[in-house]
Amino acid sequence: MSHPDPLTQERRERLAGYALDTPFQALSRHWVRASMQRRYVYNFDWLGRPIIQYPQDMVALQALVWRLRPDLIIETGIAHGGSLVLSASLLALLDLSDAIEAGDMLDPRASRRKVLGVDIDIRAHNRAAIEAHPMASRIAMIEGSSLAPEVVQQVRAFAQGYRRVLLCLDSMHTHEHVLGELNAYAPLVTPGSYCVVFDTFIEDLPPRFFPDRPWDRGNNPKTAVRQWLAGQTDFEIDAEMEQRLQLTAAPQGFLRRMG
Repeated sequence: MSHPDPLTQERRERLAGYALDTPFQALSRHWVRASMQRRYVYNFDWLGRPIIQYPQDMVALQALVWRLRPDLIIETGIAHGGSLVLSASLLALLDLSDAIEAGDMLDPRASRRKVLGVDIDIRAHNRAAIEAHPMASRIAMIEGSSLAPEVVQQVRAFAQGYRRVLLCLDSMHTHEHVLGELNAYAPLVTPGSYCVVFDTFIEDLPPRFFPDRPWDRGNNPKTAVRQWLAGQTDFEIDAEMEQRLQLTAAPQGFLRRMG
């Protein structure tokens, strides 16, 4: 029987301690609230494109991509394209790693691994910047509501033939919209992979924290996740991921498909 190395065992014990450390958890929630008030997540780029994410969540995605080695990442919500570029660059690193291990030549513009982004409104200047980016050959985009039947059909058709699918939901954050996305797209997640639901932290903020948005406490991605999971038998929350990150826009939003 193999045993975890000392570093891994120490990490597990530390994360188990975090789960019981209510003052530390409260401090993390307070920091998330204070940082959102100051629009902290708008401060970052990934390879030149604005990305509206916490750095911790970017690192978490890197860890998932390296461990899962997906050949398709589906994202709802494009904005400025930073998240698409992040995912595409991580897939490019997988291609490079595979080529090094196999001793093969690598054509950087040819890859079976793809990122598919869906957004109801892809602004012309954002589309142009994404299509001009060095990672563009790995990126495909669909414009339209992620819940429109014709868009759902296009996404499902695109996903045919891919072996490992990772899903990230980060578009409209109302309960009904996220619930609809989960019903439409979570079945595409392959066993062992993840559906990451962003902005579940809205449920942990004071009411009317975003006064100009349709989502609020009681009507947000976390409430949708809770309702959806109640009817599922093959998805579970990866609680260790939240303990590891502490600062995340997706508490209880890292959903692992079992099997």
